[in-house]
Amino acid sequence: MGKSFAKWYDRFMNPLERGRFKSIRKQLIEKAEGNVLELGSGTGVNFPLYRHVTVKAIEPSPYMIEGSLPKREQAKVPIEIFEAGAEALPFADDAFDTVVGTLVYCTIPDVSSAFQEMKRVCKPGGKILLFEHVKMKQPLLAKLQDRLTPYWSRICDGCCLDRETVRLVQESGFLLAEKREYFNGLFVTMVLINEKGPLVK
Repeated sequence: MGKSFAKWYDRFMNPLERGRFKSIRKQLIEKAEGNVLELGSGTGVNFPLYRHVTVKAIEPSPYMIEGSLPKREQAKVPIEIFEAGAEALPFADDAFDTVVGTLVYCTIPDVSSAFQEMKRVCKPGGKILLFEHVKMKQPLLAKLQDRLTPYWSRICDGCCLDRETVRLVQESGFLLAEKREYFNGLFVTMVLINEKGPLVK
């Protein structure tokens, strides 16, 4: 990600982050347990929310990492940050009890590889906690997302408004234990279990 995007990201997102997003993130993050991996930690919005865990965070942008350091200082738990992408995680198999991703899968170029890497480093039976914006079910709104994505992606460093993250999760073989929708289905939270089984529709 570019330096300018990292610089204005928090300012742009602040109205949402101080409102509904804060409670959504808090409710999701409090489910994290044990050794935690956070994917695409960005400017560290989640860092102050962790409790009673240890966290390793990966982020491909050095500018985002720099912006996250003040929030790491606010954290109540130890957090290590690594400059890396989600498609090639620098960790051993079965290394984490929980994997967290919030507003990150919209920007990952190779989503399938990222899901397989997430599956690899998460312990069998471990939890994956996701908060993402997704392609909407309403046909007209979904079509609008398709049309806007090429322009939005250029402005927002690759962010895809029309990514079908729920479908991709289901195709990756995770057990979808819980799903909640917000803002008429534009945003979802998911709790996944790293094992194969019947999926929640």
